Amino acid sequence: MDSKAIYKVVDDKGRVLIPKELRCAAEINHGDIVKLGMDKGRVTVQKVNLIEVGDQSPLAVDAYVFSAVKTMEKQTLLSLAAKLIALIDENTEVKK
Repeated sequence: MDSKAIYKVVDDKGRVLIPKELRCAAEINHGDIVKLGMDKGRVTVQKVNLIEVGDQSPLAVDAYVFSAVKTMEKQTLLSLAAKLIALIDENTEVKK
């Protein structure tokens, strides 16, 4: 991919669509985790495979869980779903 500038508009929620050609060049796919940072006044985006050790912030945990789920086998996902449903049922009974 050439280095021609691409301009995008930031929406009202602060989001910017990364064009497909940039995602392909960076090998960023749906469900991948990206690390956002600042470097000399520039926003950086870096694909990562692992969350930094010890980072238990809600955003890091969400990213880790969604990344893990996309690689799980179907049977593991069904087992996880069953456990979540049981937890919801248990929580609903406690509130009654």
